[in-house]
Amino acid sequence: MAIRSAVPPAPILAVAVPFRERLLQLVLYITVLASSLAFIEPSPHDYLMGVLALACIAAGVRLERRIALLLLLLLAWNLGGIIALLNVPTDERSVQYVATSVYLALAAIIFAGVFAQNSMARLDKMRSAYTLTAILTTLLGFAVYVHLLPDRHEFLLFGRIKSTFKDPNVFGPFLILPAMLLIEDMVTRGVRFGKLVTTLILLTGIFFSYSRGAWINFALSTAVLLTFIFLTAPTPRARMRPILLTIASAVGLALALAALLSIQSVRDMLLDRAHLTNYYDVGEGGRFDLQEIAVGLLFDKPFGLGPFEFSRLYGTQQHNVYLQGFMVYGWLGGISYITLILTTLYVGLRNALVRSPWQPYAIAAFATFVGIVAESFVIDSDHWRHFFLLLGLIWGLAAANAKLRRNGSHSNGALRLLAEIS
Repeated sequence: MAIRSAVPPAPILAVAVPFRERLLQLVLYITVLASSLAFIEPSPHDYLMGVLALACIAAGVRLERRIALLLLLLLAWNLGGIIALLNVPTDERSVQYVATSVYLALAAIIFAGVFAQNSMARLDKMRSAYTLTAILTTLLGFAVYVHLLPDRHEFLLFGRIKSTFKDPNVFGPFLILPAMLLIEDMVTRGVRFGKLVTTLILLTGIFFSYSRGAWINFALSTAVLLTFIFLTAPTPRARMRPILLTIASAVGLALALAALLSIQSVRDMLLDRAHLTNYYDVGEGGRFDLQEIAVGLLFDKPFGLGPFEFSRLYGTQQHNVYLQGFMVYGWLGGISYITLILTTLYVGLRNALVRSPWQPYAIAAFATFVGIVAESFVIDSDHWRHFFLLLGLIWGLAAANAKLRRNGSHSNGALRLLAEIS
């Protein structure tokens, strides 16, 4: 098992960055910054992905061989969706749904190509933009929640923060990747006031989304993150840091929760969200009842139902992305999607254990992906833009790791970069 390097820091020589690379990084920054504007379709992020694709061509971004399997699985998934579309050929919404799936698959491929080369500089741009947009989105939603912006109810849904998203259940999970990156940084490099405040802002957004899925997602992602920080720590002393900070954080979160429970409105919402409800979760027409119906339809509809057909027949979606894969994309799409998830978990696990300059990003991405995979048993995540960013991130870093091995992991440049993050 690979561990983090304990090599002492070495000076990094300044290298002139070509204009086309600076342009690519700028477009990447703006594209990720716009990823939180998800309340309109198509969103600004969607148009910017086209600009990012052009910037990739100008910068000479290549698709590495390691990304080929990702491309094939996404192609098969979308082919299943196109075949299933024959069930509803004249439905404009369904055509748009399948087109969105195709676009998001292309977005994952673009991100994979971007992060496979010049990885550290591009990862830093992505991290900076993602963290900033997550902070701004959270502050906006919280300002409405506490009535600092009392007339902007469109940023709330039934008393839950959704901010610039259509649903609190998407807003909450969107904040988890930057939270994982910040937590990883504080655990391995020390707590700084600015990073602590930023993390608390993101945790506030996750909490006040009142999304049970986001809470579970965050808890599982954090557990995976801390486990891998422990496993890859270079010294016994470094292994103690995640343990001690976990204990301190658990105490702090318990005290914060106790304080929040003293607020009547918060306590009422938490009690409502903490138990299963007949109208949404259990009972006839509930989430789990519909999932049973979806399982029963699997063998009757090998070519799927097509987009929105399940909700048209049964009143709402089954809220399970793996069943969604079969209901909307047929057997071909469903099997391809599950294969995509399993292979990405494997690739992400390997990335997290490989000693590389971008190992902290690999650990945070894998931890976040595990959380989404678990949450997706109770939610449809197949059109989450940040999910496809994660796909591209994980597969792109796998390609970068392969190139690092081919070029020799003990080259001076690699060691200097590794020392910078150690």
